[in-house]
Amino acid sequence: MDAVVEALAFFFDFLAWVMVWVALPYRYWRVSTVDGNVITTSTIYENLWMSCATDSTGVHKCREFPSLLALSGYIQACRALMITSIVLGTFGLMATLVGMQCSKIGGENYIMKGRIAGAGGVFFILQGLCTMIAVSWYAFNITQEFFDPLYPGIKYEIGEGLYIGWSSATMALCGGSCLLFSCGLCNPKEKKSHLQNVRSYSNQPQSSHMVQTASTTSNVPFSQYGLNAYV
Repeated sequence: MDAVVEALAFFFDFLAWVMVWVALPYRYWRVSTVDGNVITTSTIYENLWMSCATDSTGVHKCREFPSLLALSGYIQACRALMITSIVLGTFGLMATLVGMQCSKIGGENYIMKGRIAGAGGVFFILQGLCTMIAVSWYAFNITQEFFDPLYPGIKYEIGEGLYIGWSSATMALCGGSCLLFSCGLCNPKEKKSHLQNVRSYSNQPQSSHMVQTASTTSNVPFSQYGLNAYV
């Protein structure tokens, strides 16, 4: 395992995990468009949890969505995917801290530490996939409504929160892939050397004890044995 690659991958994954926390409550997931409007008196912006509006005087007013069941299905799915992404990232951070080569938490069994680090990489890849699916699905509905000439409601544009989510997903996928391929799970030389070290360590006390017993027996003088010892 390359400790430098592991540390760099952990840094990217930690940033991705933090950015998921930033993107989830961020208010600007979509912003009402000014395209085609001559006079704009207010701007509406929304995220997965609330809808806000600001007027020309700079007064902001927000309200949370009153009912979960009344929301669109894709908003509920995006909520679940983002929360799942945070949970997977938390498991990935814990597994990576235990499995990193420079960490002393998991002992000195580097074969097992490599497997734990590989599991952390899988968690981060799943985190990136969940985040990518959530923000891309939300952006797809924004663009679908924007380019639909028959859509009667308010049209929105992509907000900054989606770009934060895309950046988080990209870093999680890159960091998880680097961590997974640098852990050395399928390195036969490392496994062979580890098995040889275990076998030599387990056989060393027995051989030394046998040599010590033989040397002690050979050093006993012949005169110490009586005639009764041969009976």
